[in-house]
Amino acid sequence: NNIEEIRGLEKCHSLTYLSLSHNRLAAITGLENLPIRTLNLSSNQIEKITGLDRLKSLQKLDLSSNKIASLEGLEEHDALETINLENNQIAELHELEWIEDLPLLRVLNLLKNPLQEQRDYWLVAIFTLLQLTELDLKMISVEEKVAAVNKYDPPPEVVAAKDHMTHIMYSMLQPQRIFDSTLPSLDAPYPMLVLAGPVACGKRELTHKICRQFNNFFRYGPCHTTRAAYFGEENRLDYYFVSQEAFDKMVNAGKFIATYKYSGYCYGLGRDTVESIAREGLATCVHLEIEGVRSLKNTYFKPRYILLVPMNKEKYEGHLRRKGLFSRPEIEEAVSRVDTYIKISQDVPGYFDAVVNTDELDEAFTDLNFLVKAYLGL
Repeated sequence: NNIEEIRGLEKCHSLTYLSLSHNRLAAITGLENLPIRTLNLSSNQIEKITGLDRLKSLQKLDLSSNKIASLEGLEEHDALETINLENNQIAELHELEWIEDLPLLRVLNLLKNPLQEQRDYWLVAIFTLLQLTELDLKMISVEEKVAAVNKYDPPPEVVAAKDHMTHIMYSMLQPQRIFDSTLPSLDAPYPMLVLAGPVACGKRELTHKICRQFNNFFRYGPCHTTRAAYFGEENRLDYYFVSQEAFDKMVNAGKFIATYKYSGYCYGLGRDTVESIAREGLATCVHLEIEGVRSLKNTYFKPRYILLVPMNKEKYEGHLRRKGLFSRPEIEEAVSRVDTYIKISQDVPGYFDAVVNTDELDEAFTDLNFLVKAYLGL
């Protein structure tokens, strides 16, 4: 037909199926408040998805073979189950965000759109629209959904495992030698103490105090990091502060035992750091975020893990604000991670060997001192 405008349907109060395909429609109009469930407007000249706002019962929509470049206009249609947009002009992957919150959407067809040519289109589309069961006339497998999640929002354990495999691969490319941390006995694991907890919970201070208190047993092992030093921190004493380029070179040279990312920065426990301490006949003491703990647990090292956590979150939040080092989002993130640490400790018995409340650092040091003495048999 040659219909150019939709008119005269306003009294069709029982209309649930409408097909106006193969016409000359340039816009969607005249469908307000109709109980349409299936709408076919394929093979027209439509450029924008408009005029569908009041079709609250819409379940199936066919807009294939038009000139549509954006999915804007579909975001409020919670009843949509099937969308066909084959042979249009959708070019950007971020357009999928307009429909990512449609709870009932199961079938989407984007064949013959420019965005299909983008790298990783298939996995990005699946990850953005995990509710889909069919994409581009192909059924989506469970394995593909898992692959998409592991690539774009991997569980922490997957991230840690991938980091570990990276370090193994690069270390195997280096000249092989016997590490001091495997001596004097291959059967007894090298002793290491890891203090874990959220940012600025006192783990830096407690780590240094423990190493001073037990200097015949422990030496502090600074991690490398790409972030800048906070006020009061010193290079080589608290961290090795390095550029991203230098950090990446160390990764490629197999220099790290474990690495992790936190708040947009990279952290890594260096192989040479641990080996230099082991050569002195001492155990290594480090402090890490939970991401670092996950990474280190993939290695052959068997440290004692002690969780340092502020139980009074209001007091902890006030402490972070007074330090003046963190933005509001960073403070909110740090406070929320307190629950994450506690949940891991409760849900996975034995994940940490002990838990110490850091609301009062003097009391925390007393508790920590007692634990370390017990570990050392003193």
